[in-house]
Amino acid sequence: MSTELTFKPRILGMICNWCTYGGADLAGVSRFQYPPYIRLIRVMCSGRVELEHILRAFSNGQDGVFIGGCHLNDCHYNTEGNYDAISMVLLGKKILEYIGVNPERLRLEWVSAGEGIRFANIMNEFSMKVENLGPLGKSEGIDKNDLRSKLEAVTNLVPYIKLVDMERLRVRFKTDEEYYKFFRSEEFGRLFDETVGEKLAISQIITLLREGSHTSEEIAKVLGLTTSEVSRHLNSSSRQGFVRYEENQKCYVLA
Repeated sequence: MSTELTFKPRILGMICNWCTYGGADLAGVSRFQYPPYIRLIRVMCSGRVELEHILRAFSNGQDGVFIGGCHLNDCHYNTEGNYDAISMVLLGKKILEYIGVNPERLRLEWVSAGEGIRFANIMNEFSMKVENLGPLGKSEGIDKNDLRSKLEAVTNLVPYIKLVDMERLRVRFKTDEEYYKFFRSEEFGRLFDETVGEKLAISQIITLLREGSHTSEEIAKVLGLTTSEVSRHLNSSSRQGFVRYEENQKCYVLA
């Protein structure tokens, strides 16, 4: 039997105690059906889910990650953590896309405690989406080792990303539509490239070189970048003392 027919995705859900968990409980009591292979973790607020939690889930083999929280303006805490959640998830989607992982593998939804049928419908829809995508890395054309290297590089950069997010990327809007519009805008794309994109590329290069020497062409192929982009990042890394060029072997190594 083919992999496509037998594949059942591994999906992890991190859901708010006050709303989405109540919706999941209502779905169970009401016997609304959704796939049994979705594993749920209850958190006190969707705003408590960090980028590193998402990256760890994917690094540990999850094919999809779901975040569920209270509807905007219905958060049970004064900090209104669901606003932090939407910013974090949309930034996470951008990062996944940057390293070649389909951003549709990460999903955020608002579900109240009284929306059991909505919760079940979302779980069915998301599981079908991830099932159609296939195992993590497969539809993206990334082999297991390269995927591990990419996720490790992002994880190593999380403290820097969180700092940049607070100082340069964090915004506060009133509606979901405004958030999605901003994170899809040219303005955000420019800010991302300036603050995160270059650092992320260098982090991926350093992580790759820890495994052994590589030519610029090999690095470009693994990272999905052009050779000119890789050369620019290598020159920058060389000036900072991170890498060096081995003339005899015609390749780059860690300094």
